[in-house]
Amino acid sequence: MSHSCADDRSTVTGRRRIAFAVHTDEDRLPGLPTLLRSLALTNPGVCEDFVVLHPGLPDSSFDALRRLHPRVVTRRADGRADVFRLEGYDTVVALDPAMVVLGDIGELLRMRHGVGAVPQLLCDGRTGERRTVLPDGLLVVQRADVDDAVAARLAGTDGDGGPDAALEGVLVPLDARYDFLTRRLHDDAPVPAHVAVLHFTGPFDEPGYGPAAEARRRFEMSDEEFRAAYCALPGDKHPDLLAHCAPPLLRARPSLGLARTVADVYRRQGRYDEAVDVLAPVVGDRLDAPRCQETLGVCLMALSRYDEAEARLLLAAASPDVAPRAFAQLARLAWLCGREEDAHAYAREGLDADPTDAGCHSWYVRTRPEGPREQPEPVAAADQLAHVALFAEGQENAGDKVLPEAVRLCFGTDTGPRRWYRQPVHRLVDEAALEELNARRGVVVGGGGLFLPDTSPNGNSHWQWNVPDDVLARITVPLAVFAVGYNVFDGQLYRRGRFAESLRVLVERSAFFGLRNHGSIERVRELLPEELRDRVRYQPCPTTVARHLVPGWLDPAERDDTVLVNCAYDRAGLRFGHDYGHFLAQTAVALRALRDRADVRYAAHMPADEKFVHDLRREHGIALPVEQLYDMSNDAIRDLYRRARLVIGMRGHAGMIPFGCGTPILSLVSHPKLAYFLSDIGRPEWGLSVHDRELGARLAERAAAVLDDHAAAVADVHGAQKFLWETTRSNLDELRETFGRA
Repeated sequence: MSHSCADDRSTVTGRRRIAFAVHTDEDRLPGLPTLLRSLALTNPGVCEDFVVLHPGLPDSSFDALRRLHPRVVTRRADGRADVFRLEGYDTVVALDPAMVVLGDIGELLRMRHGVGAVPQLLCDGRTGERRTVLPDGLLVVQRADVDDAVAARLAGTDGDGGPDAALEGVLVPLDARYDFLTRRLHDDAPVPAHVAVLHFTGPFDEPGYGPAAEARRRFEMSDEEFRAAYCALPGDKHPDLLAHCAPPLLRARPSLGLARTVADVYRRQGRYDEAVDVLAPVVGDRLDAPRCQETLGVCLMALSRYDEAEARLLLAAASPDVAPRAFAQLARLAWLCGREEDAHAYAREGLDADPTDAGCHSWYVRTRPEGPREQPEPVAAADQLAHVALFAEGQENAGDKVLPEAVRLCFGTDTGPRRWYRQPVHRLVDEAALEELNARRGVVVGGGGLFLPDTSPNGNSHWQWNVPDDVLARITVPLAVFAVGYNVFDGQLYRRGRFAESLRVLVERSAFFGLRNHGSIERVRELLPEELRDRVRYQPCPTTVARHLVPGWLDPAERDDTVLVNCAYDRAGLRFGHDYGHFLAQTAVALRALRDRADVRYAAHMPADEKFVHDLRREHGIALPVEQLYDMSNDAIRDLYRRARLVIGMRGHAGMIPFGCGTPILSLVSHPKLAYFLSDIGRPEWGLSVHDRELGARLAERAAAVLDDHAAAVADVHGAQKFLWETTRSNLDELRETFGRA
């Protein structure tokens, strides 16, 4: 298995797999490069698999296509009817080599039902005028709606009326602009501006169809011309397609702007070393390229090359336009390296450049020297445990505030600085930090989804703990990895070679290695040598057993008549793909039904979550009151969830925290971790994919069932929680022996 690949778990989350497909033979093959170029240049943000079905052409026949596109897939097929049986995809957009794409086809990618096609008007002497689906016409196929009989009818091979027999009940008529036939443009009629897909019904250079031929000629160009045209397009471009087109262009014609474009793409994909290799030779020490210096500095920081990164960011900060962002990054860099005073000074310089800059303000507050305060009764370092975790501050993710305290509650009711030494997980573990860790009686790393490549990337471990292997190997006190998760999204690129090496050292060094779900256990075991795999065990997230951990906990005698809803927007493209509009419309259906039953409110774990409220009101006229959990204390967050009758959440901790409080949950699954948790507790039916075609009706139905028999739903939560608590308690008994009793 490759350690540098996309982590694709679409079968876990229900993420929709989309492909373009075209059937060709040797005679029609020359038309495909023009079709593919037109698709990329008119829809630059789209990069789905482009499947070429063919009767057995040599593989080298498709080299020209592969130069144009990173996701060309070739499959042998008997005919075009095989688009209905294309394995591995949920939605297939069937095109024809005689087509050229002239406009936006996003509407086709958002279709969810039936088979979309343009019914074309045909005339013959036997039947007169009739509308039919052409065998070579554009089709948008939802494979779930097509069985063998329907496929045969649409392909005209059933011997019973051809394509017309399929119109009723299956066909979703499309506007003619998505399959506009050139025969309508005789006498050199111009191509209407609204046409999105032009379909040639005769030779490309047929006399009398000059404007149509000219529209197609716009996309007849060399590879270099195509790459230059794509890279020069305004607006957002798909990173995979940009990363495919830009590097050859950069090698042929080096330029500062293009180098930064390529580096930005590599940076977003986590390919920081490649970003540095592209940008550093072109940028040098130039003072007239501050944005390039900033990008280079950020990428060097992600590789843990901190001295080089600081030098680049200082060059960027010399420009007034870039200075605030550069100083915010410098503050973060200094903080990562344990230089609090420098971090504060950098943040102050950034605020001097722009007093409104949020990044600099956040670092300025975070690194501000604390005033005198009452100190806890001193405890010897040897009597403390060290906690390596993400310690959220300010208006950061509410789940990341509740989680560290929940971990510490597993080891006792005193969760403060008297018993615990805090080591922020993103801060570099240098020699001084190693000495502090080794002075404690043990180190607890966790919990949370720390096994992920982004958020705060580093070159030392390629996961969230910024610890070099040689330093990790010199931790002499007992080390426990506790309730950590493998947090990679569907399709997210994780170049896992360095992570696998760091992981091996971590498992070898750990006295206890517990992951928070069995999905994470499987993923991590894949990366370990066989002799270490059995050391990976199950430790549920402690937020899921809060009722058993929080001192003085009482289950509510009565609950508020409230349903809380939560959505997440970090990495929205990975969560929703082309289906965000569908998700929004479907949740609107469910919420309208629920508002007749309960007070529906929105639980925002962080400010960015409130996008759902704004979009829902703008698109569907539904206004929800917002509970801003990011401004609440941990007790207040738990109390809000404890008193709700139902929580419908997309964030992992919008499910795990209320579940731990004994509240029924339904999960909106856009990340594998939600499905992993529901699988662990044996309740997969509590999850609904954000891509579910019938999400609105199903969500409303399941929510109504919870509200109709709420006592049984609460009892079900308590029953499912029992195994998690028994597992946690058993692990803690072992860890008390490992760490000794303080």
